[in-house]
Amino acid sequence: MVRNNICLNSHPAGCAENVRGQIEYTEKTLKKVKGQTPELTLIIGCSNGYGLASRIAAAFGYRAATVGVSYEKPPTENRTGTPGYYHNLAFDQEAAGSSLIYKTLDGDAFSNEMKKLSAEAARSAAAEMMILPKIDLIIYSLASPVRTDPETGVVYKSVIKPIGKSISGKTVNIMDGSFQIVEMESASEDEINNTVKVMGGEDFALWIEALNNEKLLSPKTRVIAYTYIGPEHTWSIYKNGTIGRAKDDLEKTVRAINQKYTEKGLIAGAWVSVNKALVTRSSAVIPVIPLYVSCLFRVMKEMNLHEGCIEQITRLYRDRLYKEKSCNSAEPETVPVDENGRIRMDDWEMRDDVQALVVEKMNAVTPENILETTDLTGFRNDFLAAHGFGIDSVNY
Repeated sequence: MVRNNICLNSHPAGCAENVRGQIEYTEKTLKKVKGQTPELTLIIGCSNGYGLASRIAAAFGYRAATVGVSYEKPPTENRTGTPGYYHNLAFDQEAAGSSLIYKTLDGDAFSNEMKKLSAEAARSAAAEMMILPKIDLIIYSLASPVRTDPETGVVYKSVIKPIGKSISGKTVNIMDGSFQIVEMESASEDEINNTVKVMGGEDFALWIEALNNEKLLSPKTRVIAYTYIGPEHTWSIYKNGTIGRAKDDLEKTVRAINQKYTEKGLIAGAWVSVNKALVTRSSAVIPVIPLYVSCLFRVMKEMNLHEGCIEQITRLYRDRLYKEKSCNSAEPETVPVDENGRIRMDDWEMRDDVQALVVEKMNAVTPENILETTDLTGFRNDFLAAHGFGIDSVNY
C-alpha cells in the first residue's frame, strides 16, 4: 500500500528476511578482536536503516551485547505493525538463536524514562556478559518527525522545507516513474527552530549526560551520530534547508560532547559519520532526493562502488572505528577523519568522477528513458524491501 512514496504497511516474513540477509553479510565481513572491538553497545534508533545495520554489525560481527531503543507500533486487527516492529522481533529471534545477549526497548527515546530504562538494560546486559558495566559504543540514529521536550512537555514537529526562499524541484514517483514538479515554500523561523529541536543535538547531549550520570561511560567509549551532506544540487532542500540546519546543530553538539568528555577521560571520542545516500523510509519522501539517488545508484553500481546500509556500516566499523590502529582507546585520533573531524563514509559517493556522471544522468533523464538512464528499479526494490516486500525468498 504505497501513497505518495509512503508505504503504509509491512510484511513480517519479508522484514525477517531483510534482517537475516544483513546478518549473513556481517558474519562474512567482521570478526571479534578481544579487547579491541566493542563488547557492549547502545543503539538509539535501532529498528530501521543505518540504526538496524549498526546493531546487527555489532552483535553478529563482534558478538557484542546490544541494547536497542526504538518506538514502533505492533500490529492490530486492521493494520500490520511497522517495519521496525518486525525488524526488532526478527533481530531478537536471531540473536537468541545465536546465544547473543540483547535488550530491546520500545518507547519514546526522547523521554527521561527511556534513558533510565536503557541504563538499567545496559547494566543487566553487562552482568550477563560478566563484564564491567561500561558501554563501548553508542550509536545515535534517531529519525522522528515529533519530539516532546522531557522537561517542559512542549511538543515540537519537524518540517522538510528550504530556508530563505521558496523552491521548485523535479522529483519522481518511485512506483510508476512519473515526474512531478514540487513547489516548496520557505520555512518560518518557528519551523526552523522546531526542526532543530526534533532533529538537532539537544536530545543526544541529554543521552550522553544521562549515561555519564549512570557511570556507564569509559575511556573506551566511542560515540557516533549519523548525518548526510550530499552534493550541491541537493543542498536547497537538504543541507541549506531545515534538515541541514538541524544536522548542523547535531554536528556542533557532537564536537561539544567530544571536547567535554574526552578532556575528562570519560570517553575515547565522539564523531559524526557522514553516510552515503541510501533508500530509507524518510528519503523517499524528500523532493529531488529519489531522482538523485536513482541516478547515483546507477552510476555506483556500474562502477562497482554501491553499498547498502549493512555494507556501509560494516565498512565504518572495519575501516574507521575499529581498524587496527584506531582500536587503541588511548589513541582515538587515529580514526580517519576529514578536516572538520568528521568520518566520511560518503567518500565514494562524493568522488568527482561519480558526481560528474550523476549530473550527466540527471540532465538527460526523461519520463520516456528513466528506466534506462537511472536505477529507479533498484530504488523501488530497496524501498519495498525496507518494508518487507519484493524479496525473492518470501512466498507472499
